[in-house]
Amino acid sequence: MRYSFCESAQGPLLVAIDQDGLRYVEFVRGEQPVTPTAEWQRDDVALAPYLEQFEAYFAGRLQRFTLPLAARGTPFQQSVWRALCDIPYGETVSYLEIAQAIGNPKAVRAVGAANGRNPLSIIVPCHRVIGSSGALTGYAGGIPIKRWLLALEQQTVDNFTLAP
Repeated sequence: MRYSFCESAQGPLLVAIDQDGLRYVEFVRGEQPVTPTAEWQRDDVALAPYLEQFEAYFAGRLQRFTLPLAARGTPFQQSVWRALCDIPYGETVSYLEIAQAIGNPKAVRAVGAANGRNPLSIIVPCHRVIGSSGALTGYAGGIPIKRWLLALEQQTVDNFTLAP
């Protein structure tokens, strides 16, 4: 596993790849941070194309990532993560809507659990999932980071919409 860090207004983001693609994207200061293990190697050169996309996202210039993804998870988790990728930039959906999208409307809690195990924060936009009441609920990076990501995306959408 090779890794590097990308700076954001919410602190560093750990970005890790293996031979198959992107494996981890996690806020270092989050509630459930992933830290490099002894066998991981720091490789800023190999990660440069990945970091460029994150920097563009944080600057409001990128709405859709084009990176090879290699997240590991159960078939159910993978189905949830694919559904998360369908949430448009700057929009939110509920856990129930994700459960319905994967054809299992009674699996709201399981969707929440799969959302919480998403190893590709931001890329697989679990921050765009909110409670049915509209409340911001659970985020491995913490609610303040979730709020910041949603505000970042909404500001970009608003600026784009208002531009002449």
